Amino acid sequence: MKLTVNKSDVIDVLAKVQGLTGRKSNLAITENLLIRSEPDGITLIATDLESGFEGFYPAKIEEEGTIAINAKTLYEIVRELPSEEFRIHEVENRWIEIGNRKVLYHIVGMNPEDFPDHPQVGELEMVELAANDLKKMIEKTVMIAGAPNDKRAHINGVFLEKQEGSKTPCLRMVSTDGSRLALVEQELEAETPALPEAGMIIPKRGLNEVGKFLENEERIQAGTKDNKFIVKKENETFIIRLLEGDFPKYADIVKRDRGHEIKLERLVFLKMLKRMSILSSETYKGVIFNFRENNLEITATNPDRGESKEDMDIEYLGESMQIAFNPRYFIDVLNAVEEDTVVLHLIDEEKPCLIEGETDKRFLSVIMPMRI
Repeated sequence: MKLTVNKSDVIDVLAKVQGLTGRKSNLAITENLLIRSEPDGITLIATDLESGFEGFYPAKIEEEGTIAINAKTLYEIVRELPSEEFRIHEVENRWIEIGNRKVLYHIVGMNPEDFPDHPQVGELEMVELAANDLKKMIEKTVMIAGAPNDKRAHINGVFLEKQEGSKTPCLRMVSTDGSRLALVEQELEAETPALPEAGMIIPKRGLNEVGKFLENEERIQAGTKDNKFIVKKENETFIIRLLEGDFPKYADIVKRDRGHEIKLERLVFLKMLKRMSILSSETYKGVIFNFRENNLEITATNPDRGESKEDMDIEYLGESMQIAFNPRYFIDVLNAVEEDTVVLHLIDEEKPCLIEGETDKRFLSVIMPMRI
């Protein structure tokens, strides 16, 4: 292989694939990037065995070939090269030269034949939507991360389903860790059979990597084939192996038609919670929400650090309630809401709290109370 590449054409993708190639797997070859020459460019392939990425980029091809080279090393070399163009040349015994006239690296590669097979998508029916819409859906669901050692599919994955009915058809993503839940919807421009009605569970780690490749101005396509979720851009494809398992029934927990509705200024509430969470620790995570007539008081107590208390005026005429919550969960939700006013739906001390924006109902979060 001998070719010349423009640095600006590949530096961004080399940075983004580090999330895949930097993840440990049973195969050392997955730390490598597979580079394959094409008639008018190069194809870059990366995988962590759960998710796979393939992209095509322009290059001047002098000699065809395929190489496997450590992705981290290649990225760091290309990032620091002073020239805009650089050459990749496989010389002998899988040794690869990278650089230009003034700077030259001599790097050992691996056998490209050992690289895991990359599934081919082929032709399939897909749903089209704005890349930024999918990016926001991903960000608002993968923020709920499961425990590192939890192997349950519904904890490690995001449930994706298609919602049909009297309203405009939409995509819905739901994520949970057992203590909280996030639900986000995005309307589709037309009905489509591209996604199965039963829904699917997509690994959060894979979706998080997909989010890095979604740019604001683009449109993407999404679909499924066999047991894989596929996201396609013009010259890039991401494939994620689906998780096997059942997602919990969540319809009852997201009903908004019960209890009290309390409207709060998002930024005021957010700053208040940040101040009250200063004393939180792994042992003492909770703070107490005291709802009284037209007043909310939050108190934090940590025997190892001290106590804090703050209150704010609210519109509330119900009975007094004292509920313990993890403030970090509220902070995550308030950072995700894009409106100035949020609405809290509360029933009593034992029922979960529902949070959403005042007008945009596409994003809803549910937070379970803690035991006092």
